This record gives sequence, structure tokens and C-alpha cells, in this order.
Amino acid sequence: MWLFKPSAEIWSIHEIILHLADSEVCAYEVCRRFIAEPDHPAPAFDVVQWARCLGYFHQSAREALEIIRRLRSMTYQVLVMLPEPVWEQTLEHPKHGRLSLTQWVAIQERHVPHHIEQMKKNYEKWRKRNPGRKSANPSSMDSAESGASYKGKQKVFLRNNFKRNRNTRVLVEQL
Repeated sequence: MWLFKPSAEIWSIHEIILHLADSEVCAYEVCRRFIAEPDHPAPAFDVVQWARCLGYFHQSAREALEIIRRLRSMTYQVLVMLPEPVWEQTLEHPKHGRLSLTQWVAIQERHVPHHIEQMKKNYEKWRKRNPGRKSANPSSMDSAESGASYKGKQKVFLRNNFKRNRNTRVLVEQL
């Protein structure tokens, strides 16, 4: 279910989670630019290029969620202490043009819910193609749907698709 892609162009749930982590890292920096360097442009973030080049399949969704949680918490701590005038500081955003911090936060607030809807749609499409499978809630999750099984699939993929040099064995054993 985590790696299911409804089509070649649509990200899997796993890829969406990794995208959200990368996006959160970029947002962490952009937020600080609004505050400390408002006249500097925000860096561009090519989501397709990042997804293609950064090996999302091989990264941990659990760790990505932890990155999101920690960076959001740190950003929240900064935002709640800002004086009112800082909220109106602006910078040039590569996708949205000139924005105030207030406008940028409003855009960021919609990002995660948008991707949660994508993940729900992926899950529903997966359920339609796999009607005999149990629901993904913890009380009825079978071993094939569990995180342990998913981690096992990552190990098998790594073993089957990479040369067995010392670094790969260490990576595989740490999974």
C-alpha cells in the first residue's frame, strides 16, 4: 500500500511523505529568510527533480515524519514570538511572486492537507485494486501491511538492486 502508485505520474504515499519532509526543510529556511533577510529571494525548489534524484524509495518515511514534526515545532516557536510588523515583511518567492510572511504561512497551511487528500485517494484506489485486503487500521492490519513488512521490502530491494560492497551491507543491516 505504501509504495502503490495509481499511475506513473502520481506519487505513492511513501513518496508524498518524503516530499513533505523535503518541502518542510525548504519551508524552514524560507520562513527564516522572511524574518532575517526579507529582501533576499527565496530559493527555488524543483519538487519533481528532488523526487527523481534523491532516492525517495530508499528513505525512511518514519524518519521523514519525524523531520516534519521537529521542523514544524521549531518554526512554530519562532512564529509565535514575532512582533506584528515582521508578519508584513516580504520577499520574492520563485513560484508565488512577492509575498508577505502572512501570505506565505497561509499557503504553507494548505500544503499538508492537500497531500493528505492525495494519500487518501491513493489508499482508496489501492483498496479498489486489492478488495480482499484488510483495512489499514492497527487493530485489523495484517502482517503484509505492517511497517515491519514494508521495511522488509526495502531490505529485499536494496539486496537485489545494489552491488554488495561494504557500505551497502551496512545500510541493509541497519534497516
